[in-house]
Amino acid sequence: METLSWIVIANVLSTVVSIALAAWLSFRFLSTLVDRLVCVSAGLLLTVAFTRLLPEALESGLPAQRLGWVLLAGILGFFLLEKLALIHHTHHHEGDEHQHHHGHDAHEARRGGIPILVGDAFHNFADGVVIAAAFMVDWRAGVLATAAVMAHEIPHEVGDFMILLNAGMSRRRAFVFNLISGSSAVAGGVVGYFVLDTMEQLLPYALLLAAASFIYIALSDLLPEMMRRSRLAQSLPQVALVLVGVAIAAAIGAALHSH
Repeated sequence: METLSWIVIANVLSTVVSIALAAWLSFRFLSTLVDRLVCVSAGLLLTVAFTRLLPEALESGLPAQRLGWVLLAGILGFFLLEKLALIHHTHHHEGDEHQHHHGHDAHEARRGGIPILVGDAFHNFADGVVIAAAFMVDWRAGVLATAAVMAHEIPHEVGDFMILLNAGMSRRRAFVFNLISGSSAVAGGVVGYFVLDTMEQLLPYALLLAAASFIYIALSDLLPEMMRRSRLAQSLPQVALVLVGVAIAAAIGAALHSH
């Protein structure tokens, strides 16, 4: 039960902190800072996926080729889910001209915002399962996964705030609805804990799918942005920010191992 407590606390903290920071950034800063955060979070996600989640799955003793197929299926599966609009994770630039349209009525606001919130609820539930799977390995993996989830949730939630404000919601209403949507992460953590606790043989596959989601999110957010930068001088700052994310993940991992 101690592990379950950690999972619930980690998901509550991840949800509340990322949404609160996203709200603060949305209401006070422009999207240039969000773009930088995307690069840093990509570095964090890739580092946790390749240096923590994948090695843990490989140590399970399952055939390496089978694990490779599961990882590939996971990445392609997330791509298909996003194309079918069943998940929603990317940061958006609709907010760059974020005028608050007071003329929209409440129905229009709900109509524009609800698909985003529903998609987010599924995505946050999956994040909860990812955090649960990591804590089932050990608390260090759990802390690293929580940090990675928070890192990518902040720019993602900023995009959501912009969309909800453009849809006509007030700031307070957008914050409350985002918080409600985010609470599905706690449910995901609890469900993930009980499923993985009763069927331990599923844990390596859960870790692989967690790694697949981190890799997919990092690359689908980062690569299109970097491909648009035609000159090396334009891309180097982004590469540097990705390396900052890698360094943060490595520093957190080293600090946790020293305790």
